[in-house]
Amino acid sequence: MNTDQFLVKSALKYIDKATFKWQTPSNIALVKYWGKSNPQIPKNASISFTLNNCHTNTSIDFQRKSNAELDSASKTVAFDLFFEGKQKEEFKPKIAEFFKRVQEYCPYIYEYKMTIYSENSFPHSSGIASSASGLSAIARCLMSLENEISTNLSAEFINKKASFLARLGSGSASRSIEGPLVVWGNHPEIKGSSDLFGVKFPYQVHSIFENYQDVILLVDKGEKQVSSTIGHNLMINHPFAENRFLQANENLAKMSTILQEGNIKEFINLVESEALTLHAMMLTSNPYFILMKPNTLEIINRIWEYRQEKNSNICFTLDAGANVHVLFPENEKQSVKKFIDSELAVYCDNNQYICDQVGFGAKQF
Repeated sequence: MNTDQFLVKSALKYIDKATFKWQTPSNIALVKYWGKSNPQIPKNASISFTLNNCHTNTSIDFQRKSNAELDSASKTVAFDLFFEGKQKEEFKPKIAEFFKRVQEYCPYIYEYKMTIYSENSFPHSSGIASSASGLSAIARCLMSLENEISTNLSAEFINKKASFLARLGSGSASRSIEGPLVVWGNHPEIKGSSDLFGVKFPYQVHSIFENYQDVILLVDKGEKQVSSTIGHNLMINHPFAENRFLQANENLAKMSTILQEGNIKEFINLVESEALTLHAMMLTSNPYFILMKPNTLEIINRIWEYRQEKNSNICFTLDAGANVHVLFPENEKQSVKKFIDSELAVYCDNNQYICDQVGFGAKQF
């Protein structure tokens, strides 16, 4: 794997201060990755819909250190973090670890004191990939600074390196730079795919999947029962792990064909099977976890009943938590919304859900 391409090779023209603001989305995997090796290399390739309304807004103020500060602490990354208006010391260790991982590729971070302001449009740590949106936003701000102090960086390279950096903080964050469909992980049937960064799905997608809808049912807005890091580590020595990795790569090949040909019935089957397989891997790990709640199962059964009764193309997927992503084509938006209001919202925490749809990646503001 060639990571040298992401090293800073040109002379840098430092500026005294700058502020960059980015909005980056969460994403929802259709074919899941679960299991990785260091440094943040996936055991199988994955593909996700980039979301639109579930996003993180992040601004970073960069203030260049004084000469005295540089001399006394040249190898210290200095930053403060404010999340939704309040200092969040408990979030700092993860961000500090991220900066430690990217320092080789972003040596300029030692030159600046950073003040990070971040807020989500959705509940953090509840299984809606807040690490993906949050860390991709920081990566995008770093690349804005690099673009300011470096020369001859193409838009393609900036996106690629932003995804590469984001991956070092959270694997799924590599899929939040672009959209509407992003593949992360080397796969023989996906042109340009890599374990190092996410790439836009390179083939023409059937019109049925354009502007696809995702309503996220907030079954449990509390923090996840098990962190993603712990969950991924459970795949080490898992008795079914190797077969799962093979299955996921085979499913990605199938999904590529489905997306191009528009076979929505096969899409439904594969997406739901992937969601349940992810949870099955947690059920059969040691220690084992049940991440779904009783209301998660109620929702799934109601979706199955509705799909059969109405000949609908509604389906569900899950991340590593209790919340349910309800996926459906745009032409069913009104009917599914009525169904959710009348039958599914009652299973949500305070009847709350988020209406979303596929989006196109990070936006500067």
